[in-house]
Amino acid sequence: MTETASAQPEKTPITSPSTQASVAAEQMDMPASKLMRFGPENPLRLDEGTELAPWQIAYETYGELNADKTNAILVCHALTGDQYVASENPVTGKPGWWSMMVGPGQPVDTDKYFVICANVLGGCLGTTGPACTNPETDEVYGLDLPVVTIGDMVRSQAKLVEALGIETLFAVVGGSMGGMQVLQWASAYPEKVFAAVPIATGPRHSSQNIAFHEVGRQAVMADPDWCHGQYAKEGKRPLKGLSVARMAAHITYMSDESLHNKFGRNLQDRSAITFGFDADFQIESYLRHQGMTFVDRFDANSYLYVTRAMDYFDLAAAHGGKLANAFLHSDTRFCVMSFTTDWLFPTSESKDIVRALNAAGANVSFVEIESSRGHDAFLLDEPELFKTMRGFLTGAAKARGIPAPGNGD
Repeated sequence: MTETASAQPEKTPITSPSTQASVAAEQMDMPASKLMRFGPENPLRLDEGTELAPWQIAYETYGELNADKTNAILVCHALTGDQYVASENPVTGKPGWWSMMVGPGQPVDTDKYFVICANVLGGCLGTTGPACTNPETDEVYGLDLPVVTIGDMVRSQAKLVEALGIETLFAVVGGSMGGMQVLQWASAYPEKVFAAVPIATGPRHSSQNIAFHEVGRQAVMADPDWCHGQYAKEGKRPLKGLSVARMAAHITYMSDESLHNKFGRNLQDRSAITFGFDADFQIESYLRHQGMTFVDRFDANSYLYVTRAMDYFDLAAAHGGKLANAFLHSDTRFCVMSFTTDWLFPTSESKDIVRALNAAGANVSFVEIESSRGHDAFLLDEPELFKTMRGFLTGAAKARGIPAPGNGD
């Protein structure tokens, strides 16, 4: 394997969608972040039954690894996230997607912990995915890339952590699809995870969630510019289909209450309805904006792959259909969090995780956070979320003997 710290390109102002699309394309094979390459001698075994080699994983790190290598935290990102958890995204120019949670003095304190965040397998910001170049053909993978799973994502992260010389992670943290990865880590590598924080997630993808994902995938594949997944070779991009997919998904990230509070039935830049099909309502304009801004930072085929990985996730399936069996004999400390208005991953699913952990005799705490913001609450300014994260990690750090910043004891 080879580690490279890609040269940071001279910053270009992100002034237009076309600029973003150009920058995004540059990041697919050679990201601005750190990059670990694994050669043919170190293949990645996939759940599909094949091996991927060579392959690469893009990642960022924050803070310093202590001498004992006991303070490493892996942050796992959600569906459309990336490795830039606490630093500027080179495509959008925006701050890290969880900079309120991760950073100096934040709950995941980079003055105290060494934080790793990797772009998932199948993603589109430097880790091997359908938008990357297939070394065998020297063309974009497209649909020639094997379908990947949450297990494959975690296996790739485990290889990265091992390559960084870290035997045991202090904690694995993540929300939504990131939470699925946390659960997979704790089940597949219990001896390597001291603490686990799955947030706003579930032990398997529900039929309702699979249905929403299928609507999004069909929107992408129905776009004539998708070209059966070969749009890169044709010099096209299925922008309309991917935009609609994003619009549909974004609705699931919010609650009815948050939509009503933010938009209601307010009109967009007009005093009366137009009796037409333009965006009369603010919510329509908002969703269209979400769709348009998404297509220039995310690859359409990656959207298919990563949503499929979520759909296939069912942690109990590999353990005789009993979720508790996934955590037997685990010494990992768990903190499970959910939100009252999250209907994508409702509290009932978090309670399923907690019951399974209790049945397995695991060390687990659970917090349901009152919030009107729906599923996206884990990415927003939610004081109880931050308080719970800080408290749990502080307690776990004391148990592991990790000193506070500037404290020698």
